[in-house]
Amino acid sequence: MPELPEVQTIVDDLKGKIRGVRIIGIKTTTKSIWRYKYPRKANIVGATASDVVRRGKYILIYLSKNNVLIVHLGMTGKLIFTESGSKPEKHTHVMLKFTNFDIHYNDIRRFGFMDLVSIDDLEKITYLTKLGPDPFEIERRDFISIIRSKKRMMKQLLLDQNVISGLGNIYSDEILFKARIHPRATSSKISEKRLGNLHAAALDILRNAIKARGSSISNYVDGSGSRGEYQNSHLVYGREGRPCKKCGAKIRREVIGSRSAHFCPRCQR
Repeated sequence: MPELPEVQTIVDDLKGKIRGVRIIGIKTTTKSIWRYKYPRKANIVGATASDVVRRGKYILIYLSKNNVLIVHLGMTGKLIFTESGSKPEKHTHVMLKFTNFDIHYNDIRRFGFMDLVSIDDLEKITYLTKLGPDPFEIERRDFISIIRSKKRMMKQLLLDQNVISGLGNIYSDEILFKARIHPRATSSKISEKRLGNLHAAALDILRNAIKARGSSISNYVDGSGSRGEYQNSHLVYGREGRPCKKCGAKIRREVIGSRSAHFCPRCQR
């Protein structure tokens, strides 16, 4: 699933491509891809994209007709820039036609969705209002306070979008390794100093992953169809049975709360 760095990469690409550009057409081949209801074309066609922002793993495209187009990529969703009139790939569900190019929303497994809401109603959308703070928008002391206020295993806690938004399997593993914290460690029992290190590790890894344009493990590509490069820097994720690059111990993989956790049994305590 695309996580914060992958979604931010796509948001940055969209900003440079569509801000100030008018939407001149839309075609939906799979109406169920719209979360609540199929939108009126009149609310999209003719609108100009004024801004693109990220909230957690959601992409918000602000339109001039007082609406916001929300995109969640789910497990395998992609937003691909194409030439005007290009034939869509298999599993393309929505095609947005701009003045000089098209954008296709493609999703093999169809766990993602699109939604069109009024700007006035944006703060009433439950799946957005329940999001926890973004790692880049929370101060260290507040981060520590939130984590220590819970009594949960760290891997599960970092995956909870209502606690801290944007993280998933890949980056929770990498961040915990950098901070030398075991994924089964109980959040309320970790010292403030170690949680401060965790906060710093999160910011460092996320920034580096964004610079590398994300991690391409399976389906993720950016808007131009290119793969990210941060998978080449992973120290624990996907490295089960291979030697830790810090100490040489074999990387383990365990299932914690139905999700995989990769860690070094020697470095992480």
